[in-house]
Amino acid sequence: MLGAGTMEPTVPGRIGLPLRLLATVFVLFALLALLRPIDHDESQYVAAAVLSAHGYLPYRDYAYLQTPLQPLLFAPLAAIAGTLAWPALRLVNVLLGAILVGCVWRAAREAGVAARVALAAAGLFATCDCFLFSVATARNDALPAALLGGALVLIVRVATGRGRWGGALLIGVLLAAAAAAKISYALPAAGYGAYALFDRRHRPLAVLAGVLPVLLLVAWTWAQAPAGFVFGAVQFPARAPAEYYLATPWKLTWLAKAIDLLKFLALGPGLVALIVMARRGWRRLPVVTVVTLAGVAAAMLPFPTWRQYLLPVLPPLFLLLAVAWQERPPVQWVRIVTAVFVAAGLAPTVAGLIAGGGGGTGRLPLLAALRDGCAVRNALDRAEVTGPVATLSPQFLAATGRLPDRRFATGPFYFRSHALVAPGAEAGLHLVSGDRLDVLARPLASASPAKVGGRSTLPPAAILLGGEAKWSSGNPDLDRRLERWAIAHRYRAVQVASPRFRLYVRRP
Repeated sequence: MLGAGTMEPTVPGRIGLPLRLLATVFVLFALLALLRPIDHDESQYVAAAVLSAHGYLPYRDYAYLQTPLQPLLFAPLAAIAGTLAWPALRLVNVLLGAILVGCVWRAAREAGVAARVALAAAGLFATCDCFLFSVATARNDALPAALLGGALVLIVRVATGRGRWGGALLIGVLLAAAAAAKISYALPAAGYGAYALFDRRHRPLAVLAGVLPVLLLVAWTWAQAPAGFVFGAVQFPARAPAEYYLATPWKLTWLAKAIDLLKFLALGPGLVALIVMARRGWRRLPVVTVVTLAGVAAAMLPFPTWRQYLLPVLPPLFLLLAVAWQERPPVQWVRIVTAVFVAAGLAPTVAGLIAGGGGGTGRLPLLAALRDGCAVRNALDRAEVTGPVATLSPQFLAATGRLPDRRFATGPFYFRSHALVAPGAEAGLHLVSGDRLDVLARPLASASPAKVGGRSTLPPAAILLGGEAKWSSGNPDLDRRLERWAIAHRYRAVQVASPRFRLYVRRP
């Protein structure tokens, strides 16, 4: 199943994943993205890409609760896709996921692992639940993971004595870009940087030179709106969980974290790979072990732990698994246990696909979402609404050709908070919480009046409800709070040809 125990010399030009196999992986992941149930986690990422496609900048013009690279990088794609921006962003993540699987294969082959063993390791990696979730939704997990995967290929090349100055420069670019797309990837990047200082084959000065352009881009976004950057990239991720889980503090304990880490590793063969690596996988590629352990630290820092937090761990971990199994193939009982964990990794995806059903419509979830978007667009056209729309599910607005009210660019995630920002500071950060909805009747500040037409002296032109619901893993109570505000302020209800959505339009 997994090849011989001797190292196979690499053959330049013949160690990449076969193109037909990579295309097959892409098609399978694309089908998964089409079938994957809607998740409200996608809201802020679709909204950010669409807003940036219209010239708005994160932090300066709208709130963004991550580091800034993804909306800036995906904005041209959202602009080209237009009303199909949401499925296009899912497919971009599908492509990045296929590339990441190819990078795990390629890194293993660069390490001298036989083709069958490298393919087995890459295939096992692709069955992990956190990976399948990340590549089938329009979140910000696939981009940094693919950047890390690309860096791993070059890191292994350096570790095996075939690195060059240009490769070290590119490693710096890729690792810095991963951290600029998701801050948790800063730890694996820092771990590699520290290792490079002690092993000069990795050319730390060249790595640093690669980091600098990305660092300058991030610094530029900070300079546009320092308070917005600090809140979105640092303060909100650090403070919001403690407030949100105030009623269930056990979720924020180390015991809960240990259980969650084991649970999410066990949803796929990641736990097997970690045990193998702990026993003998570090010997041949200690630099990859450092990156892996830094990824484990990154997964452990946030409270509570969610499955996507483990993604920085998995690409280097399965590379180490390939090396370990190349040197000593697994015995029969290990193969059986691995197969059991593979089934466990696939189970949540299969269960989600069976239960998804387009959110109760009996249609493919993403197609159902696009049809809902068309129904909302028709309702907005009938009501002659052209202005921004307030909604906790801004991902559905992409299909309507309307932009979200920028105070709702974070979807439900800031809206559900209570005291993370002082009342007078929300407007400057382009935020509104469910506790302070009266600010919707006040002017909407803009840092770029020439681009966005100065101040808007009106409340939202329309309010869209229904997307923050149980079928989207959301909380319908949040939508109801926004609906009560709309009714209290004399918005009129407009019929939508979708049972899932409600629309209220501001009276003239």
